[in-house]
Amino acid sequence: MADVPSTLKPADTAVVLIQMAVEKHNTRWDKTFFKAVLAGVMLSFGGLFDIIISGGSAGIAAANPGLVKVLGGFVFPAGLTMIILQGFDLLTSNLMIFPMAAIKGAIPWWGVPVNWIIVTFGNLIGSLFFAAIFSKYDGLVTDQPYLGYIQAFAISKAVTPAWHQIFLRGIGCNWLVCVAVWQAAAARETFSKIVATWFPIWLFVACGFDHVIANMFSLPLSIMLHADLTTAYYIKKSLIAAYIGNIIGGLLVGLPAVYFHLDDWNAGGLRNAEEAHGEKSSSSHTSDSK
Repeated sequence: MADVPSTLKPADTAVVLIQMAVEKHNTRWDKTFFKAVLAGVMLSFGGLFDIIISGGSAGIAAANPGLVKVLGGFVFPAGLTMIILQGFDLLTSNLMIFPMAAIKGAIPWWGVPVNWIIVTFGNLIGSLFFAAIFSKYDGLVTDQPYLGYIQAFAISKAVTPAWHQIFLRGIGCNWLVCVAVWQAAAARETFSKIVATWFPIWLFVACGFDHVIANMFSLPLSIMLHADLTTAYYIKKSLIAAYIGNIIGGLLVGLPAVYFHLDDWNAGGLRNAEEAHGEKSSSSHTSDSK
């Protein structure tokens, strides 16, 4: 028997991502929503770890701000790693895989916005829950130096940059996030999936790009802790710009994958396999009921 490759070829990875989108599309909406809630919580664990490192290193930041960004960025990928290994739903990866599946006819086009809307609100609720309960009310980051760091972070993230700058940072962010998801899908065992995820996420955080869901934790937390930022301004200036940028960043990975690798692929074989599986399951259920 030939050795199984440790990494899938790009064309095979593209098919795996479409199959992933089909599975997510066929999942009951309530399950999708609660998976998205838990994804928001998992990502926020990484965000809190970043705050602990970055906010607690004021001396290093004053002398070498780049080093603090590298250190904070290094711990943040723990969140996405937990999401991938547990199979939860994070908006930013779905911004890539759902258009891929719709283009190839594996899911209907209406499934794209429906999934994005459900997952967006699920991620938001999970992020807000974590910010309120596990960051503010438990007092972990309500004292100095973390309080001052979080308040200043809100200004540097959502007030000082222009709208177009946040938009462009959103593109860069999800380009890297979707590369991480691509690499994790291509890896065949757990340790490789972790490493494949870690480096692109470390890169985007250290560079300061904008992840719309990560910001749903950090920026509302700063508002809860009385930063000079309002909810309306956050939505208008940061959330919308980062969201649109993240969509484009996801497409910059997904669309070239369809163009490069899926010319001769169609959803017919996938549908036939699903129908056969459904018939087999139905037959089994009928037999069991006799």
